[in-house]
Amino acid sequence: MDYRGILDIIKPDTDEINQIEKISSKLIKSINKICREENLNAEAVQVGSVAKKTFLKGKSDIDIFISFPLSTDMNVLKEKGLEIAYKINEEYNGECDEHYASHPYLTCIIEGYEIDFVPCYKIDDAKDMKSAVDRTILHTRYIKSHIKEEQIDEILLLKRFMDCVGVYGSEFKVGGFAGYLCEILILKYGNFENLIDEVSNWRYGTVIDLEEYGTSDLFNDPLIAIDPTDKNRNVGAALRSDKMEEFINACRNFRISENKLDFFYPLKKENISRESILKDFNDIGGKTYIVEFEIPEVPADTLYPQLRKTEESLSEKLEEEDFKVFKSGYWTNEKDKGVLIFNMEVYKLNNIKIHYGPKIWVRQACENFKKANGPDCYCLNEFLVVNKEREFKNATDYIEYIFKRENISHIKIGKNLKETAIKTFKIYLLENYLKTLNKEDSNGFLDYLDDFLHPSQHTRR
Repeated sequence: MDYRGILDIIKPDTDEINQIEKISSKLIKSINKICREENLNAEAVQVGSVAKKTFLKGKSDIDIFISFPLSTDMNVLKEKGLEIAYKINEEYNGECDEHYASHPYLTCIIEGYEIDFVPCYKIDDAKDMKSAVDRTILHTRYIKSHIKEEQIDEILLLKRFMDCVGVYGSEFKVGGFAGYLCEILILKYGNFENLIDEVSNWRYGTVIDLEEYGTSDLFNDPLIAIDPTDKNRNVGAALRSDKMEEFINACRNFRISENKLDFFYPLKKENISRESILKDFNDIGGKTYIVEFEIPEVPADTLYPQLRKTEESLSEKLEEEDFKVFKSGYWTNEKDKGVLIFNMEVYKLNNIKIHYGPKIWVRQACENFKKANGPDCYCLNEFLVVNKEREFKNATDYIEYIFKRENISHIKIGKNLKETAIKTFKIYLLENYLKTLNKEDSNGFLDYLDDFLHPSQHTRR
């Protein structure tokens, strides 16, 4: 199949490549100059997709690592690494934010480019690794030494395909395929079309082991891709099962599609409006509740798993109280609000519930049950039971109960969310909540709700 038209869109042109190389070279020289002036045994090295030439057009985030010898004290590495990064940012009149992974690093906007300056240890073997970022240099070195020139285009096609079907990106918000994993897949299968054919037959626990380390038994993940630079690491560990499933489905759909090139363009969504979304929810039936609360200032990769944890736990507790959750989810604008959504199949209950005791055959236990519950006990399907008045007859009553300080421990709530959720939570019906949103949040939330209503729509064209 001819992908030249797609590659013209997604492949960086000569001007973009030259500009990136120019600014990267300047920054690296400046860092190394500072290291020499301060007698620091450290040097800058470019890593990531830009260094490997596997970045998509217009998505040239630059990663520059400041590598220190293994003998360097960790506190010195952190302090001096950040100090150098701040000096570079000041020298080039950049704007910066400090972030934290395994240790602090600086993200700067310099001459229009987003650049990460990351302190690390200089290692030649994964066994010498002192922090998670150290292996990145090994990854860059491995891909550059193993990838063929013509396979760069295949990697770009794969990344674009994954992006358009919604499975590209290992950050928790997506839970999909990391760029390094994409490169490993092309090394494994040779080219994009071979990969599509092979992925169509993937099963849970599929193993990719380029260096034949034979360590797959160490892992129990949907996809096991042994890091060719570290036999004890699964590159696919961050890949969620649902995203692997969606990718398999997208590959199968691609193979039979008459419009294959459409998969390389974002899904066209038309006529998404408040009215159309509410109509789709009304077609499902039941009621949809929104729990909104303010969110703390934490990184996105900290926020999203805590929202998910809270949503899943509250959903389980609703079920335990006999409220039936048809589907639940979570959303955030990543600025000031987090949202839990519960599409309820059963949201209102009768006044009485059946409270089960022991089986009728166990005499002493039954006697104890009668003493505790009075004379109105009766037999039901081998069990001794009694009718009791429900404490919670409406889902909103239970949610309000849960978010009181004295009851919040009944659910597993993200530690950073607990205080703000208790103090600021509000419950809405969906139709009322949509009226409260500003235009920017409304657009983002409507798009999320469209995906919520139509799962995996990105995998079809």
